[in-house]
Amino acid sequence: MTRILIVEDEESYREPLVYQLTREGYEVSAAATGEEGLELFTHGGIDLVLLDLMLPGIDGTALCRRIREQSRVPIIMLTAKSTEIDKVVGLEIGADDYVTKPYSFRELLARIRAVMRRNQNAQQQGVAGDDDVPLVCGDIVMHVGQHQVTVRGESVFFPLKEFELLEYLMQNKGRVLTRHQLIDRIWGADYVGDTKTLDVHVKRVRAKIEEVPSHPKYLSTVRGLGYKIDEPSD
Repeated sequence: MTRILIVEDEESYREPLVYQLTREGYEVSAAATGEEGLELFTHGGIDLVLLDLMLPGIDGTALCRRIREQSRVPIIMLTAKSTEIDKVVGLEIGADDYVTKPYSFRELLARIRAVMRRNQNAQQQGVAGDDDVPLVCGDIVMHVGQHQVTVRGESVFFPLKEFELLEYLMQNKGRVLTRHQLIDRIWGADYVGDTKTLDVHVKRVRAKIEEVPSHPKYLSTVRGLGYKIDEPSD
């Protein structure tokens, strides 16, 4: 049975969610603060997290980062903020999706099912591959199974979405990947945002792998198409 953790300080949202998700056949745990949510998560067995952005104590942003340091479990952010920059920031820190309050339960349920489906597909692809064989592009070495990247011999941390973006580019080294291909693969075909989220992630990846990000040698933009990663020509 899929186990969902709800971290939501507003009882008017939290309690109905517990009831409705339980009726849908999920096992549900709930917390009203970031500290309680982190404690429940560290006990293990959580398959998906519904995480409110504005929490007392450890807020949703910090809790999302803490979870991402130890797990790739799907996270859906719940927030009353609806501006574009808030959505970008939410996805940047490792969230898989973003739902703005007030939301309908059916919409949220559809998002949950979509995120779980994408996560299951990614896990199956990982099993089919060999995570012990590193991906290599010049001085960039990625060990997928260990969620580890070294650049010029130094270990560099990548949050989940940045890691997945770099992984997909390195799996297709030398090939141009369109913006739509990248968004579909990393955020899913049902992603409803725009391409600015992708641009932000590309910029952050470049900052970590390039010696001079403004003059990239690895991760290049192919105007009008998308991006590709390749061995430096010099």
